[in-house]
Amino acid sequence: MKGAPLRTTVWIWILAALTPASLAAQSGEARFAVLPFENTGSYGQDREVFEGLELGFPALLASALARHPAADAVPRGALLAAMRKQGLGPSQRVDAAAAADVGRAAGARYTVTGSFADFYGKLRVNARLVDAKTGEILKVVSNDDPKLQDRSQLAAIIQAMAERLVAAAGLQPFPVGSTPPAIPTEAISAFGRGLLYEGRDDRAKASEFYRGALTAYPGFQEAAAGLERVRGG
Repeated sequence: MKGAPLRTTVWIWILAALTPASLAAQSGEARFAVLPFENTGSYGQDREVFEGLELGFPALLASALARHPAADAVPRGALLAAMRKQGLGPSQRVDAAAAADVGRAAGARYTVTGSFADFYGKLRVNARLVDAKTGEILKVVSNDDPKLQDRSQLAAIIQAMAERLVAAAGLQPFPVGSTPPAIPTEAISAFGRGLLYEGRDDRAKASEFYRGALTAYPGFQEAAAGLERVRGG
């Protein structure tokens, strides 16, 4: 990943943003460690929007994976400790070997790394499912359906990626009716920027964006948790 040294702190905060409720350890058959995604070149929005997406996308993907009844996601504390142990830095691209190391350290069966590029609203995402035991890339999944590449469909893209990852891990499909209502892209963007400013320890700006996310989507649990954190609740 490329970026300023500040990104290290930002990634620590994204891990802290994944609440126990959203990443409930369910004693599932498959545990996923979702690592930072990389922006490989995006245009058409303010840079800060894409920096927020680097944080918000994996946070919500982890939440989506954790909703599967036979899976869970590594809790924030364990993932943070594993990343620190491996010395992951802001300019270090996470290859399969490093991803496997983090996954093993965090007690995960699978590690997920990924990248995205948004070209004036056309969003392409790739996620790699890595075997945390062997370091083998088991599958690369993407939103390759042209009908699922509009940035306005961000919530649907996240859910589709989660579905493809659980399938690649050999799990049954998500139960019918288990997909929550779609969070508007506007709310996801604000949530990501809230994470960004929380990582910068700018609580006032983080609160502003979390409130914006909740205004756009009042049922946004991750944003509500973020707002509570920065308010010191």
